[in-house]
Amino acid sequence: MNPAIGYTALISVSVITALIGFYGLRISRTTSDFYVASRTVRPWWNASAIGGEYLSAASFLGIAGLIVVSGIDALWFPIGYTAGYLMLLFFVAAPLRRSGAYTIPDFAQARLNSTRARYVTSLLVVAVGWFYIVPQLHGAALTIRTTTGLPSWVGAGAVVVIVCLTVITGGMRSITFVQAFQYWLKLTALAVPAIFILLLVTGAAGGPAGGVPAGAEFFPASDPLGGDSTYRVASLMIALLFGTLGLPHVLVRFYTNPDGAAARRTTLIVLGLLSLFYLFPTVYGVVGRVFLPGGAARSPDATVLLLPGTLVGGLGGDILSALVVAGAFAAFLSTTSGLVVSLAGVISQDLLGGSVRGFRIAAVAAVIVPLGVALLTDSLGLAGSVGLVFAFTASTVCPLLLLGIWWRGLTDAGAIAGMLTGGVLCGAAIILGARVGVESPWHDLLTQPAAWTVPAAFLSMVLVSLATPQRRSVTMARFMTKLHVPERPLSSPNPRG
Repeated sequence: MNPAIGYTALISVSVITALIGFYGLRISRTTSDFYVASRTVRPWWNASAIGGEYLSAASFLGIAGLIVVSGIDALWFPIGYTAGYLMLLFFVAAPLRRSGAYTIPDFAQARLNSTRARYVTSLLVVAVGWFYIVPQLHGAALTIRTTTGLPSWVGAGAVVVIVCLTVITGGMRSITFVQAFQYWLKLTALAVPAIFILLLVTGAAGGPAGGVPAGAEFFPASDPLGGDSTYRVASLMIALLFGTLGLPHVLVRFYTNPDGAAARRTTLIVLGLLSLFYLFPTVYGVVGRVFLPGGAARSPDATVLLLPGTLVGGLGGDILSALVVAGAFAAFLSTTSGLVVSLAGVISQDLLGGSVRGFRIAAVAAVIVPLGVALLTDSLGLAGSVGLVFAFTASTVCPLLLLGIWWRGLTDAGAIAGMLTGGVLCGAAIILGARVGVESPWHDLLTQPAAWTVPAAFLSMVLVSLATPQRRSVTMARFMTKLHVPERPLSSPNPRG
């Protein structure tokens, strides 16, 4: 790939992102603007912003790479990523918005009337955010290395600098505009080249591809179709479905809706936007199995970056490659921005007094640890590494939210016990899973732990709560009513957002 293509695309996305972020600075004046955009973001804007931050490196690059390596088994990832929003729609979106909280730890303290539960939740939210930022920085490093030939640290460093500038200038108000723009950029960046690729592959247009080579098969009979065990598939789906309910950067966006009804509409729109987007990484993965067997084998996560230039060629291939590179970089920026905003809110509220200045300091602090980890480690399969983050979130934050919203018997002791049980078990499984070989009888249990760590977390939370009924919050009944009684419709909607 011509390095000039990479430079042009990366600089363009960076400049546009910075300009939109600085525009957000002009209208971000209050603490509420920085934390939750003053709760005035309307469903279409919010859904686009959620799509922008949710569609991370794992979605833009990782799914295609997994399809190249694993074939049909990898299709469970886009299914799970999208279906998780059905769970969010049914069980979490509207009640969480009605809670009136700024962050997940705010919700924990209000529901359980416990500062200990709040601090444990804060630690876990920060851990989830850090784990999720690292694959984004790995994806940026891969993109920079593939498209420009520059060292990997340049990509990770560039994402951190741009995200920090955007977040500290305008907070949530600014990031909402940035992420909404970046969703549509990512969709366009995948869809337009995919259309040209399909035309070439099907022989509907001329070009270097000239249709599928004779004898080529997208899923040859020698490949193990559906080779993953039933346990691995079930555990992955548990991780993706329940993990979506606990992602801090997604949940914080529902605090920006005007009311619970708007939160539900936002979730419905997100389902449509995600379903549309995930069609295209699938196309790249399937076509890449035939047309990039060598390059994809060396670096499967680069399939999306390499395929347009390889198949189309010439000036058209250069233009399409630039578009894909721009979309990839937007994916890293938007997801990292959402994570930094959510982490900055938690760190600022708990340690720095909750001021705008504290928010800005916390935003910088939130990226230091993941940047160090990314620079010291090599990238694994992006979709697979993010899948482990979903398993950890499903084992910790998700039980707190589901039981906190729907079960009156939850106590602070039960919540803490369940979150720590799930976190310790899942964290240990992830660490040990990286050390065991494929032939080990423990391999599946450790590399896909959600099937047993999520039930363990829920069970611990329920049993300890039942054993400590005296620790139920005295304000529980009033707070539960607040969660489940719909608000009055807004009489004069704010036109902003």
